[in-house]
Amino acid sequence: MAATFEFQLNATDGAARTGVIRTPRGEIRTPAFMPVGTAATVKAMMPESVRQTGADIILGNTYHLMLRPTAERIDRLGGLHRFMNWDGPILTDSGGFQVMSLAGLRKLTEEGVTFKSHIDGSKHALTPERSMEIQRLLGSDIVMCFDECPALPADRDRIAQSMRLSMRWAKRSREAFGDRPGHALFGIQQGGLEEDLRAESAGALQEIGFEGYAIGGLAVGEGQEAMFGCLDYAPGQLPADKPRYLMGVGKPDDIVGAVARGIDMMDCVLPSRSGRTGQVFTRMGVLNIKNARHQDDPRPLDENCGCPACRNYSRAYLHHVFRSQEIISSMLLTWHNLQYYQDIMSEMRTAIAQGTFAAWQSAFHRGREQGDIDPL
Repeated sequence: MAATFEFQLNATDGAARTGVIRTPRGEIRTPAFMPVGTAATVKAMMPESVRQTGADIILGNTYHLMLRPTAERIDRLGGLHRFMNWDGPILTDSGGFQVMSLAGLRKLTEEGVTFKSHIDGSKHALTPERSMEIQRLLGSDIVMCFDECPALPADRDRIAQSMRLSMRWAKRSREAFGDRPGHALFGIQQGGLEEDLRAESAGALQEIGFEGYAIGGLAVGEGQEAMFGCLDYAPGQLPADKPRYLMGVGKPDDIVGAVARGIDMMDCVLPSRSGRTGQVFTRMGVLNIKNARHQDDPRPLDENCGCPACRNYSRAYLHHVFRSQEIISSMLLTWHNLQYYQDIMSEMRTAIAQGTFAAWQSAFHRGREQGDIDPL
């Protein structure tokens, strides 16, 4: 394993890239999808099951973990990796996005954000320095700098003001992070859908210097067309020799479109959340397992998938356990969705390396346009 944090770009195909991030805890093959383990667990999954899907890295949530069980307790118990029994790399977000979503429960100043816990109403403060301290206590391998993320749509002045505040916080985050060999700090580009503000943000971040760069402030209500429009230029504003992370994305076609535009890393709660609500992603599109059309269907969810749900159970059974609210439904459907996402990533890595990404992308969209497997 690498003694330090390193990024190696192995191949490009158009704007799409494939490579590897090396960390002391293992390698992350890119493009990479990171399952979200909000409260030190990927919901309905054992850590070894997450690993079996092909995931190299998972994401933890600073906001939720600082409130419960607290970063200090996790540190006393040996750090987040030991606490949740995941020995691979972990990325933690800064807490900024969750605090943004609190709206009426928070107060924003130059220093940081004060807010009330959604759990018990207790008062807390998050600053760049405190966010770095929490993520150090957690022991995460990739740390995100503290930023503010305004919801879209927002007017240009509000976006510019927010972006410049985030850049001042990024500098404070870098200073507070200090010298931590083997750990990486990522800066977060902001600027909404304004190309010049994105460029200003990218320049400010590169002047500070980070081990990787994230594109923040997307997937917050702007829609796919606007997001792709931003991704047509935003990745190119960031260093080509560092990982590029698109935060909080997304649906399968969002992910493929982002990789086509030069993104290396993504995360989203969608595959696990959808699994718990009966929404299933397949190569032939999306199906809803609670629909009555599945109750007598002996076929698997996806005939080309090797996950336990598809290998061992019929649609009829999965329909039954979902309608019966059995816990195994969340387990199997979440596993399938995470497997599907990781399969997409693996196929894209291979296609980029072979120079066939455009053909792969066309086949991906054709399969989804055909819709679900024909009814019996």
